[in-house]
Amino acid sequence: MSMIRDLRAAVRPALRKSAAPYGSEDLRGDAGRCAPDVSAVVDCAVYRDGARVESDECLTPREARLRVRRDGGFAWIGLHEPTEAEFAGIAEEFGLHPLAVEDAVHAHQRPKLERYDDTLFTVFKTIHYVEHAELTATSEVVEAGEVMCFTGRDFFITVRHGGQGSLRALRHRLQDDPELLAKGPSAVLHAIADHVVDGYLAVAEAMQDDIDEVETDVFSQPGKGSPRGTDAGRIYQLKREILEFKRAVGPLRRPLQLLSERPMRLIDPDIQKYFRNVADHLERVQEQVIGFDELLNSILQANLAQASVAQNEDMRKITSWAAIIAVPTMVCGVYGMNFKYMPELHWRYGYPLVLGVTIAACFAIHRILKRNGWL
Repeated sequence: MSMIRDLRAAVRPALRKSAAPYGSEDLRGDAGRCAPDVSAVVDCAVYRDGARVESDECLTPREARLRVRRDGGFAWIGLHEPTEAEFAGIAEEFGLHPLAVEDAVHAHQRPKLERYDDTLFTVFKTIHYVEHAELTATSEVVEAGEVMCFTGRDFFITVRHGGQGSLRALRHRLQDDPELLAKGPSAVLHAIADHVVDGYLAVAEAMQDDIDEVETDVFSQPGKGSPRGTDAGRIYQLKREILEFKRAVGPLRRPLQLLSERPMRLIDPDIQKYFRNVADHLERVQEQVIGFDELLNSILQANLAQASVAQNEDMRKITSWAAIIAVPTMVCGVYGMNFKYMPELHWRYGYPLVLGVTIAACFAIHRILKRNGWL
């Protein structure tokens, strides 16, 4: 039972916004290890009784397969963006289905779980939060990658796409827990699923800060010289990034339900129950993402309403000043008609009287409009 109690602590790192959940490690695998004969292979190792079988020579995927067949255990092979030619030999060696191989090579897949004979093919989308000094209408907030997993009886193959989502640190953590790793490939699959969903939680926390910042800016009083409507671009950009997030989170719900609820020969019963916990965390993230989307809709509508109110206020001010200016314009128009018989033209006090009446009328209109809130 100690293995069960320590399972979560072994595979769940403390992800924070300040830490890079993905991509901080070297893409080429462990430092000091010689590279296999396929350039896309990041690491290739055999695990037996929960421990990595060390070897003085570099293991190729074929050699790892032969050792597993001879001595037992399982092989864990990690690849990064392999080409069709690079993956063809590995696919043939481990008997991978051509459809799954095609998906793994070309990527751009939705999260899913498929079974091909004695192999489970699982697709996860990794999400990485892109740090930025200031959120703008063109800021990249999240960056997506993919991790494809082939789970067999005695092998586990990961294919990564994108510059983020390195699994090297995860491999090291699992190697530090031989009791967990002894459960075989299904333990690695669970660890990757938990690692990916933990990344979602960290990204959701970071995006919450961006949304709070935008919400504060929209509902705070703008200072002098602040342009109206400049927040709409930032809100729309956040909505686009939330959409990318939803594409990773939403489709993963069904695969995790299958892994946690349906008995599978390739999934250890002790490991399967912990997929339920990963599914619960995914539900939490999905609720957050849906809430983010609805909140951004409300913020966007409020921003547009504020812009409309501001335009109405501007139009009222323009109309008010037009009404004030209309009085001297009318007087000038009357006395500019140049009729010969106009009594006021030859009156000594005509000019100051007309000027005074004009000023008084303008002042009265100004007071009335200001009292009514138009100026």
